[in-house]
Amino acid sequence: MRSLDIGATGMMAQQLNVDVISNNIANMSTTGFKQSRAVFHDLLYQNFNRPGSSSSDSGTTLPSGLQVGLGTKAAGVYRIHTQGTVLVTNNNLDLAIKGDGFFQIDMPDGTTTYTRDGSFQMNENGEIVTIDGYIVSPSITIPEDAVSIDINSQGEVIAAYRGQAATQVIGQFQLAAFVNPAGLESIGNNLYLETSASGSPSTSTPGVNQFGAIEQGALEESNVNVVSAITDLISSQRAYEMNSNVISTSDEMLQALTQLR
Repeated sequence: MRSLDIGATGMMAQQLNVDVISNNIANMSTTGFKQSRAVFHDLLYQNFNRPGSSSSDSGTTLPSGLQVGLGTKAAGVYRIHTQGTVLVTNNNLDLAIKGDGFFQIDMPDGTTTYTRDGSFQMNENGEIVTIDGYIVSPSITIPEDAVSIDINSQGEVIAAYRGQAATQVIGQFQLAAFVNPAGLESIGNNLYLETSASGSPSTSTPGVNQFGAIEQGALEESNVNVVSAITDLISSQRAYEMNSNVISTSDEMLQALTQLR
């Protein structure tokens, strides 16, 4: 019976759906996290009579034919890069991007990664780094004698010095943008890698050329909508149960068939 295999494909699809939803819910408090969504396709169909095929010698055709579907399969999981809520933290090195763009991060192996997580800190050399110690690109070093720093919406890092009325621009943040940000590869730690699907990055100063502006003393929260996620989780659970009922019903039908004399 095809329904046994069809029900199994439905259960596997909903299991994947629950995995994706669970990951979204688990990261509801992750800074800069972008939720994902699973997409499914129907499988190939068995054609007993193709629609439009001849049904008689007089030239009549079948208006719908006879096709039987074979279930469903996972087609992909993509990220939804909508803006998350901006949370004010009042920490000078916390930065939120309001709009499009990613911070650029230099990895120890020389590759460049990208992130929306702007919870930066300062290392022993005064360089602005991620919470894992990876250096922000382009590199920005805060002088030891600076008493405070301000970062404006265009990403300029402005230092103030004790006993000096004049301030000094000591660095400039640059943002990267992609034609298809959903094509970026997630590698964990809130970092993404460029792929052929995402396209090459274009870089610019924040707040210009349709790039997002920077807000100092704030962080972008996860864009996971908890109410929608719980609703999707319940719907997926119900779909899983219905597909398991399909298998149970098919099994009962087979048992009835074997009992015939």
